[in-house]
Amino acid sequence: MKKPELLVPAGNLEKLRTAILYGADAVYTGVEGLSLRAQQAEFTMAELEEGVRVAHQQGVKVYAAINISAWNSDLEQVSAKTGELAEIGVDGVILSDPGVLALVRRVAPTMPVHLSTQANTTNTEAVRFWHAQGVSRIVLARELNLEEIAAIASDVPEVELEIFVHGAMCMAYSGRCLLSSHFTGRSANRGECTHPCRWEYMLTERSRPDDPLIVTEDERYSYLLSSKDLRMIEYLSEILAAGVSSLKIEGRMKTVYYVAVVTRTYRWALDAALKDPEAYRCAPEWLAELDKVSHRGYTTGFYLKDKAEVFAGLNPEESYRRAYGLAGTVLQYLPEEGKILVELRNQLTAGDETELLLPETTLTIDSTTMTDEDGKPLATGHNSYRVYFQVDRPVPAGAVLRRRLTRAQIL
Repeated sequence: MKKPELLVPAGNLEKLRTAILYGADAVYTGVEGLSLRAQQAEFTMAELEEGVRVAHQQGVKVYAAINISAWNSDLEQVSAKTGELAEIGVDGVILSDPGVLALVRRVAPTMPVHLSTQANTTNTEAVRFWHAQGVSRIVLARELNLEEIAAIASDVPEVELEIFVHGAMCMAYSGRCLLSSHFTGRSANRGECTHPCRWEYMLTERSRPDDPLIVTEDERYSYLLSSKDLRMIEYLSEILAAGVSSLKIEGRMKTVYYVAVVTRTYRWALDAALKDPEAYRCAPEWLAELDKVSHRGYTTGFYLKDKAEVFAGLNPEESYRRAYGLAGTVLQYLPEEGKILVELRNQLTAGDETELLLPETTLTIDSTTMTDEDGKPLATGHNSYRVYFQVDRPVPAGAVLRRRLTRAQIL
């Protein structure tokens, strides 16, 4: 049985460090101007060089996404940045465009190449074809089930296979959506998706345009095109048996808090599954943790044989669910004082239910002990405040502090 890596999104340097702290084996980043995410989730070359340095110090790999559908005007930039990526020492590039692949193979022939899920690879012969072009890893299409994935892994064991195990899903085939371009002129295949599948829609009949039908109704109307989020933590033993090389978490646009919680939870679960796959059972507390990040309900997507689960995932009755949020991040631990210095990222009021997320456990923090940098008690702290809390054990820099949200904060 292969020991697959846990691959975590890193939308910026802070998220990269967070992913490493909470147990990632590898991270994937976006290259400025060439990846399928907005600019705030892409790295400049200087940032990427720093990220590779930090990650490699901890034995963590870095994969760089250059997976746009390229136009002629992009090719010079692709060629130039491919050379820079090779010099920086990234552990692989993620792409889907055959022309980009040809350029990468010409400019940096020894650089590992991963084929994006955007290429919608669904069969053994396609895997063999891409491998013959120099691709070492295939991110398989999300439309495959575990039985089909296992068959491909058995047929082509020389090729690494990667699958998504958690995060948001696009309603379009392998994520190749045209809605954003149609409605707003911003192409999802150029990293500018406006997420129109998350918008509210009503169905109307042509002769009665003023009498819309609410297909699935709540107080916010309906979300006809919005999928539930993928969550496969309960089926890690089946995933391990399929023989894949990498388990991928979606979310370069998500928060530091999301990266911390999801990475830590899947690290715990994957370690347990690798220790004894046959005895693996998903712990209830792991499911509870994943419920504490913003999500739209959960589904197993296409992975299981019961295709009814797929359709159940396409029409949730509500938008995002969230009960907890980021309160702050730890800047420093002061052992002689038994304190942590925290930079707040949202308002925190003394008495709020607050927890500190360590890689191995969760600590309850008494928020009434919050003081300012002069040691004076604080009733309320705001974004960017630097505050102290009492803690009875060492805490690594970058650890995340979360708070339970009130109903008013959720809405």
